[in-house]
Formats: sequence, structure tokens, C-alpha cells
Amino acid sequence: MTGLRLDAPGHEDEAAADIRPGNSEEALPLQDPKLEIKRQIEEVTSRIEEIEQQVNDVVQVRASLNKGKMLSGKGGINSKDRDKEKNALNAKKNQLSDAARREAATAKRMAELMRQFGTILRQITQHKWAWPFMKPVDVEGLNLHDYYDVIKKPMDLGTIRNRMEAKDGTGYRHVQEICDDVRLVFSNAMTYNHEGTDVHLMAKTLSEKFEDKWKTSLEPKVIEEDAKRRQEEKEVHMRDLETIQLAEEAALEKHANDLNNQLDELYSQLEVLRQEVAPQCSQRMMTTEEKRQLGQSLSHLSPEDLSKAIQLIAQKNPDFKASGEEVEVDIDAQDASTLWRLQHFVRAVMVSQNKSIGSRTFGGNVKRVGSVSDVVGKPRKRGRKTSP
Repeated sequence: MTGLRLDAPGHEDEAAADIRPGNSEEALPLQDPKLEIKRQIEEVTSRIEEIEQQVNDVVQVRASLNKGKMLSGKGGINSKDRDKEKNALNAKKNQLSDAARREAATAKRMAELMRQFGTILRQITQHKWAWPFMKPVDVEGLNLHDYYDVIKKPMDLGTIRNRMEAKDGTGYRHVQEICDDVRLVFSNAMTYNHEGTDVHLMAKTLSEKFEDKWKTSLEPKVIEEDAKRRQEEKEVHMRDLETIQLAEEAALEKHANDLNNQLDELYSQLEVLRQEVAPQCSQRMMTTEEKRQLGQSLSHLSPEDLSKAIQLIAQKNPDFKASGEEVEVDIDAQDASTLWRLQHFVRAVMVSQNKSIGSRTFGGNVKRVGSVSDVVGKPRKRGRKTSP
């Protein structure tokens, strides 16, 4: 592993200077921060954090949909299905089409049940005792002054037949409604006319005949139809939920894509700002104190980070030799741009480590004689390599 030997100007021993991420601003002050660029970087970084939080929220909502599709990629978003919105619209169109077909099929089956009910009704109305129940009760003609006090909802077989044949939308919608009205005709007659009277006997007889025909020939079909209708309604409900879910997923997918586009734009802005920092800072030379602090920071880097720092130096110095177990770096011989890039690199490393650099023990072959201040604290001429 490449080691480092520092030659830099300095003065008194500053071993007590603590270099920690928590006080990196104090340890490595940026004398010329270019406040506007710094403000822009902080603003863009803050916005990135906000959007990444929104992306995390989208991920959580998507997970709650229980689709079993895990999201990955930038911010946790993986847009594998880009036409979810189109699928949602198609699902809605199909749902409407299916509903129309289902209603038509249901109406057709119900019309057949009503036709069969009409056969039963004809058999009842053709009975010799059906005539008292074919028209509404003539309350005034028969002087039945208390009829409406006893009978709250009058009904007759003629009214039922007319309603079954109605084409103006006032007809029956379900065969059960017809059955209920026929039962009402006979129950009204038996309620108003006491047991033992002719009308009571006639109503009871016709009611028994009707119930026999209804229960044996039609009621099982009605029960089957109702069960089928409930199953269809359940399936419709499930499809509605799926359609809503597709719409939610489409909206979330669009929102996620918008967030990703915003992140891409912000990352680009941040990169531009970062690239502006080095040339802006290179307009000013580092002070002797800043160089001394930079030398201290470099001596605390891990072997891996130290290699990266050496690569930064080599980029601007074609003649710099970065091979061998130990490399001497004359801090004073580096140009301003390289020094500022090194400082920004060191600060980034410190922030990412999130613990005190001074408490870490590094391996590798970093050669230190005494302390850093022992090396950089000795007076020397600019550009001359020295050894302790």
C-alpha cells in the first residue's frame, strides 16, 4: 500500500487540534467559500433529501397495495410497467362493457322468469273463483267505509297483469315483486273478510293454488337467479377494486417518474455546482495554516482514501511518482486547484465516516516520523524534499 510523507510549511505543534466530523467546520475552515455557490449547493441538497423522502413514501404506499412487486432502483423506484395508466383506462372501459353485457343477460333471464310467472298468473285468473279479485275493490259502491282503515295497500290481479305488460318503465323489475303483489291480493281479502265468508274462502283457495305452483315450478329458479346475481355483484366489486388499484398504481407510477426526473435534474445541478467550486476556489492560494491543516487531515486518511488522494495529486502533476511503498508530497509545491480539491475530498471522507478520525487505527504503510507537526513544523525551503 502506498504511504505518504508530507512536506509542508508550519509553525507550532498543533497535536491537540481535534479533527472530527462533528466539528469539521472548525477544523477545516473554508476561507473563501463562495457563499452563493455554497448556498445553492445546500439548497439543492435539501431539495434532494425532500424528494427522496417522497420517493420512500411512494414505495410504502405501493407496498401497501399488496401486489407483491418490490420496487428498487434510484430512490427505491423500479418502473417496469410504464403503461399502468393505459391499463387502468382499458380496465375501466372493459368494466363498463362487461356491466352492459351483464345487465343485458340479467334482464333476459328475468324476462324469461316473468314469462313463466305469467303462465301461473293466467292459470289463477282463469279459475272460477278469481272474478272478485280481478279489479280494484269498489269501496263506494259496496259502502265499505272502513276499507282503507283496514287495508293500507290495496291490490288486485288486473292491476298486476297490467303492470307486467307495461312498456313505459313502470313495470316490474323482478319476478319476486310480482309474487309479493299476488300474495298481497289474497292476504288483503282474507284480512278484510272474516273467516267463513265466501270471499275469505275463495281467497284462501286461490292463495293455496298459487303457492303450490310458485314453490314447485318457479321459486327454485328465482333462488338460483338471485344467487347468480349476488355472485356477479361480488365479482363486479372485486373488479372495481382491481380497477381502483390499477388507477392508484398508475398515479403512483407517474408520481414516481416525476420524482425521478426531478432527482435527475437536481443531481445534474449539484454536479455543475460542485464542478464550479474547484475553479472558483483556485482563484485564491491556500494560506500556510490551511496547508498545515490539510497535511494533518491527509495523514489521518485510511490507506484506501489515501490512494485516492494521491491520484488527485497525480492528475495535475504528470511527473508525480505515485508508485512505491512510500510517496513524498511537497504540499507547498502543489497548485491551488489541487490543494482545494484535496481539501474537499478530505472533508467529504470525514462527513461520510461519521466518527472521530482521531480514534481510528489505520493499517497500510503510511510513514509518520514522530508526529505530523514534527515533519511540517520544521522550517524548510519551498520545493525541497526533506526527511526527519
